Amino acid sequence: MKSVICTTLLVETSPQGLPLGAACIASSIKADPRTSGQFSVSLVDFSLEEQEIVLAKQNGGDYAVSALLASRLASKKPDFVCFSVYVWNRVILEKTCLELKKLLPDCVCISGGPEVTANPLSFHSFDYMIAGQGERAMTELLNHLAEEKPQITQITQITQISGNGCDQEITTDCNSGNDNETTGFAFGVQGVYRSGNPSPEGQSNPIIRACPLPPDLTASPYLDGTLDVSKYGGALWELARGCPFKCSYCYESKGEKKIAYFPMERLEKEIELFAKKNISQVFVLDPTYNASKERAIKMLKIIEKKAPGMFFYFEARAEFIDRELARAFARIPCCLQIGLQSANPEVLKNVHRTLDKKKFEKNIGFLNEEGVTFGFDLIYGLPGDNFNGFCESIDFALALYPNNLELFCLSVLPGTDLHDAAKGFGLEWESQPPYHVLRTPQFSEKDLAKAEKLALATNLFYTKGRAVAWFNPILYVLREKPSEFLKGFTNYIESGFLSSEQKSKFASTGSIRDWSAEKNSTQIEELQIAFIQKKFREKHKDRFLPAAEDLIRIHSALGRCTFDGTESTFSTHYHPDDVMSEYGTDIEFFTENCGKQKSKVKVFVGENGADWRTV
Repeated sequence: MKSVICTTLLVETSPQGLPLGAACIASSIKADPRTSGQFSVSLVDFSLEEQEIVLAKQNGGDYAVSALLASRLASKKPDFVCFSVYVWNRVILEKTCLELKKLLPDCVCISGGPEVTANPLSFHSFDYMIAGQGERAMTELLNHLAEEKPQITQITQITQISGNGCDQEITTDCNSGNDNETTGFAFGVQGVYRSGNPSPEGQSNPIIRACPLPPDLTASPYLDGTLDVSKYGGALWELARGCPFKCSYCYESKGEKKIAYFPMERLEKEIELFAKKNISQVFVLDPTYNASKERAIKMLKIIEKKAPGMFFYFEARAEFIDRELARAFARIPCCLQIGLQSANPEVLKNVHRTLDKKKFEKNIGFLNEEGVTFGFDLIYGLPGDNFNGFCESIDFALALYPNNLELFCLSVLPGTDLHDAAKGFGLEWESQPPYHVLRTPQFSEKDLAKAEKLALATNLFYTKGRAVAWFNPILYVLREKPSEFLKGFTNYIESGFLSSEQKSKFASTGSIRDWSAEKNSTQIEELQIAFIQKKFREKHKDRFLPAAEDLIRIHSALGRCTFDGTESTFSTHYHPDDVMSEYGTDIEFFTENCGKQKSKVKVFVGENGADWRTV
């Protein structure tokens, strides 16, 4: 029996870093009757956080990491290795394949994943590349390779290959092995390309993707034991594949436009398994969880019944949120991540998105009213946008009280509609991963650098600093917009305002990038208060400082207690019950009407979570 290893390199070992793509391929090989009896399959994943890999990276860079991975893989003496390739691991995995070939010349290396799907013939290390969803194509390819079947050299009017229900119809006339493989039909298997052909850059042939398996025929890597969620502390959970939208910067812009849902019976069994394994969190992979409101609510009811204590992360569209759905989300522990991307509708048109700002605000209001935790994504460097527009997007987003605000530089990903249209927009971008935009006609290189610093400052002060409960109330006292305040925070760190004593105390060299590295929440809290003290004094708002400081300290302590169980004791100017009352966030009114009462406060884990009392 021949052996197959399905492998990938992860950014981290975590629920978000779980090797789901490679596991799905492994499960499909186990489940398909054509391959299950011919191959023994194992899943081998690596993480950039592994100590041995960290040391290899430090001592010898990517080459040393690749040599280490190849050595580990070769020790298992596989006949086939299937690599799952993403933006963050492409360079290392290509080198790993080359090193593996030196150790095991007869080993057949196959690659798939988003990077391969985008441009399969840009890869020259692997023997075969699979574009698109690989479950069906991989089993068909392995079956051909194992039986050493001859290549099909004449293909015309290919429709529904192998009766698989694929609705692509492609007409091609292939008279040689190379031509056949270039068009994505190595061995006659749709979506499979063979190495050794010239790069398709400049060629007119479109990338042909593999025919996907229907969800009801796709094996579950959780239910068949391929993936043990206990190892990762949580799960990545696919409820559906495909996306009805066509955002041009996303791989899905050229993917399946229809949503294919996994059967409810399978999903219920998976959630029961997660509950049995007692994992703490699940990241739902659907690009738009609430594309179908009816199905979304039905799934939330199943979660509420079968896994009431588990925390779920969803990606959702604000346009489809109403009060009923918000209430359904509120009944389970969860967080929604919502792709705003820009607050400028004209900019969004350039990437095939729409925004009705009034409707967006209204629907987000439902989440706030029902107490649902949510965050936003924003992208800087979008075609037609500029630095001022990016700042306005930050102002719009933070005014809606998101729990977090994730800010990303635009990546012009190969295989997306934006990649095809980028030169028309005048974009210039990196030729290698992560393909970040370098400059646009409206967004200069200098402005992109400013946007990056602002993104780092936002992440540090607002998201890592857990500032949602008090950020807008403090800005109201200062009469400042969020972006102006955060630009001032960047300058505070980088322009020499921090004393040597503060730099030592905060363990910082004084750059926003250094501060964005791992800092504990107590350090961030002290920096937040130091900056706010400076701002209040500059604007002669000193009398409001005690209330502002108390608000920050109590919420920060509660946040630490909620997230990691840390208990703490500290002093406040006001009684904590007053600070945490409905009037506490109106800092000016509170200061004028509430009497001070110095208190020592203990924050602790109570019966219903984080709590406080005076001591």
